[in-house]
Amino acid sequence: MFDWNDLRFFLEVSRRGRLVTAARHLAVDHTTVSRRIQALEERMNTKLFDRTPAGYSLTPAGAQLVEYAEAMETTAFAIQESIAGQDLHLSGTVRVGAPEGFATAFLGARLQPFFATHPGIQIDLVAAPRYLSLSKREADLAIGLARPTSGRLVARKLTDYRLCLYATPAYLERAGTPRTLKELEGHDFIGYVDDLIFAPELRYLDKLVRAPQVVMRSTSLVVQRDATLAGLGLCILPCFVAATVPGLVPVMPRETSIQRSFWLVTHADLRDIVRVRTVAEYIRDLVRREQDLLIGRGLDETA
Repeated sequence: MFDWNDLRFFLEVSRRGRLVTAARHLAVDHTTVSRRIQALEERMNTKLFDRTPAGYSLTPAGAQLVEYAEAMETTAFAIQESIAGQDLHLSGTVRVGAPEGFATAFLGARLQPFFATHPGIQIDLVAAPRYLSLSKREADLAIGLARPTSGRLVARKLTDYRLCLYATPAYLERAGTPRTLKELEGHDFIGYVDDLIFAPELRYLDKLVRAPQVVMRSTSLVVQRDATLAGLGLCILPCFVAATVPGLVPVMPRETSIQRSFWLVTHADLRDIVRVRTVAEYIRDLVRREQDLLIGRGLDETA
């Protein structure tokens, strides 16, 4: 019989792809991880990983084992938190994957009250220009731009948010302030790299301007924001992102207004884990309190 504890090491390597990264997450030496993986393969009499210069990749047998190992991991979490009781001090790590703008301009700056109440919970906030896979346990919670349509995932609409066109006063003085959508033609724009857009919800520039003259593209919303602040051109930004940067002004906010939504998603096996549920509830309460910022209330009157 194999050592059940070896499955923890197996799961971390399957998710991280490298011994050193898995070891860091497990707070052990990488040689320990290697030894535990080797022992598991010997006990099961099968090869679980292909070792390559790029890292560790699952063999077909390893991929099959992941399903069983994750089910055991979920059961172990449930036992720990159900039997121990919710009245005990909550601890552990919750990894949250979020779009870069939401993570950097909104959530990251508003976590201090959570940590004051739950000092034992660590949050890994992953600001990524792509979706993190909950099925592969790249995150415990994910904030997405659309409701997922496949997988054992549980999704709830988190909030609507508003975007519109922004620029600096210096750019508008140099290039002229457009008063109609037609006058946007010929202006310089900042946007996403077309073939690297990870969600159709981010394809809004072409709908606003016919054949926009894009002078700079980036996969990073933060880079787009900073390029706009430097006066390179006009850029569509979430209102809650632009609100954190003095020096940006909305351009025709009524005419260029775009509405999108954030969804809070977790894997069905993790939704009842107390620490995961606690973080999810905090995020939901937070966006309810900050609705004016997220939906850009009052922007039309001040523009």
